[in-house]
Amino acid sequence: MKFETIKYEKDGPLAWITLNRPEKLNAISQTMTAEILLATDKAQCDDEVSVILIKGEGRAFSAGFDLEPEPEGDLDEDEKLQALKLELHHDFDLIMRFWHSPKPTIAAVHTYCLGGAMELAVACDLTIAAAGCRFGEPEVKFGSGAVAMILPYICGPKRAKEILLTGNDRISAEQAEAWGLINRVVRPENLETRARELALEIARNDQHAVRITKQAINKTYEFGKMRNALKHALELDIAIESTETEESRRFNEILREKGAKAAIEWRDERLGYTGQVKRHDIG
Repeated sequence: MKFETIKYEKDGPLAWITLNRPEKLNAISQTMTAEILLATDKAQCDDEVSVILIKGEGRAFSAGFDLEPEPEGDLDEDEKLQALKLELHHDFDLIMRFWHSPKPTIAAVHTYCLGGAMELAVACDLTIAAAGCRFGEPEVKFGSGAVAMILPYICGPKRAKEILLTGNDRISAEQAEAWGLINRVVRPENLETRARELALEIARNDQHAVRITKQAINKTYEFGKMRNALKHALELDIAIESTETEESRRFNEILREKGAKAAIEWRDERLGYTGQVKRHDIG
């Protein structure tokens, strides 16, 4: 199985999936989404694999889903809408694949872990972050929404609203650990080693017991209608993504022509901001 945007490697009882678009900060394209799903299928079907790990090649784990639109060809508006819905469902399936995986999943993240990549990382059973890693959910800045509304179940509604409604993309690894988004912070040079050690601790245990225990923990959420709530939130995200306003139309024009920084500056100017809003810890 040859991949273009990821790497798949076995390491004893471990399967490593590496996001491999370093020139794009491992932005998750539709091709990468499809390849990660294939790689997880491969790991699930391999009896020798006990734990699945995901990491990023190059300077960052991932900047999130790729903002560059895929070629749509000669599609009418209804066909474009259907294509958008299909893409968002695939993105949702990608994130939740790591939550629902019968085999334990571990994310090892560094430098940037933003948007959909953050949702994927926190959907993993364990998340290890290198010191200096920056987390965030900036979707509202781009007129988008969270594909998988998993944060309220991980860090509670107050923190989730603070992160999602402000579009905060400057959450430190230490804050993420304190808020329950990740398990631990390690030195950057030790990231893969510590993730591997943790994975091997899990792999040494009775695998039937590990998988049933994971299932039991997940069910404590799902019995509370988590799955239905997430699907409902996905439908609302589709509504966000597929509704065009005068503001979003102009924002997207600037985004395509001049990039994200110029588009955000245009919106700030409309609101009367002259500089970046400074954030401070409460205390």
